[in-house]
Amino acid sequence: MANTSEGPHLYNPQVGEDRKPQIGMEFPSLEEAFAFYNHYARESGFSARLGNSKKNKRTNEVGWKQFVCFKEGHIDEKRKKVAQVDSVKERARGEVRTGCRAKLLLVKEQTGTNWIVTKFLESHNHPLSTPSKVHLLCSYRHVSEAKKVLTQQFAEANIPTCQQVRLLEIDSGGPEFLGCTERDIRNFERELRDEQKGIDAETLIEFFATEKEKNSAFVYAYEINSTGRFTRCFWADHVSRRAYSVFGDAVVFDTTYNTNKLLNATEKDNTNGDESYEEDLGLTHCPFRSEDRYYHSLVSKLKRVIQAILEVLNIVQNISEHALEM
Repeated sequence: MANTSEGPHLYNPQVGEDRKPQIGMEFPSLEEAFAFYNHYARESGFSARLGNSKKNKRTNEVGWKQFVCFKEGHIDEKRKKVAQVDSVKERARGEVRTGCRAKLLLVKEQTGTNWIVTKFLESHNHPLSTPSKVHLLCSYRHVSEAKKVLTQQFAEANIPTCQQVRLLEIDSGGPEFLGCTERDIRNFERELRDEQKGIDAETLIEFFATEKEKNSAFVYAYEINSTGRFTRCFWADHVSRRAYSVFGDAVVFDTTYNTNKLLNATEKDNTNGDESYEEDLGLTHCPFRSEDRYYHSLVSKLKRVIQAILEVLNIVQNISEHALEM
């Protein structure tokens, strides 16, 4: 509810007195105190966060703590200037901090372990969220362990993230009961990918070895360059080997597809080499100009794909010859 008196508009949460913090209330720990204040904040329509704390100089333990509204404080002006000077273009964001003064202050007992509420300010200088949108606030969004497991299982089944969220919403009874947003799920998936950085090659080799133990017909090979980096690999199970003997086809995955940008690939191409390669492939004259970037990038990619196929076929031939010798 906005204050119509002179000065800034203030918004007071419409919460029953029995569910509001009261001066003199005691809590056995800071965790329980914050849980109480966070529950009050959710019912009120704002997000709570931990504020400043002070330590007892004699015991070096925290003896003073405050919980504040998420919109407490202001954006650092120095950071604003750095962001404006920085050449990297950042995503435009709304103002998060508004200098809200709503807070709960607690002090630890001198002779006991309880925490006592000594100050409580309930008025906010910004509108409060409605019950239908309060679940989107930061302090109420959390990807539970059960949802993390389901997300990993959905990912293994190649279910897109947007559909994963829809399934989780149906299972929870609606978006307001999900406990997180699609962005939270995507952030969790990014964390999983980050954990695989640096060990993805080892994980793949371990998978190949496990499949080999399950089925002796499974074959694989891989190469590592002089710097110890994983460069390429080949694998085939009994089904694909039998299919190759009939059709002679192999599937090639180009892992550099997303990193080879059109412009970079064009700048590195050699025009004369592309033209000679066209003749080797029996390609007719293309109506594009010789300097057309798109045309040269297609020829360059075609060269890489054909080279990769030839390398795979060479590996298959070597494995087949080795199997015949055995």
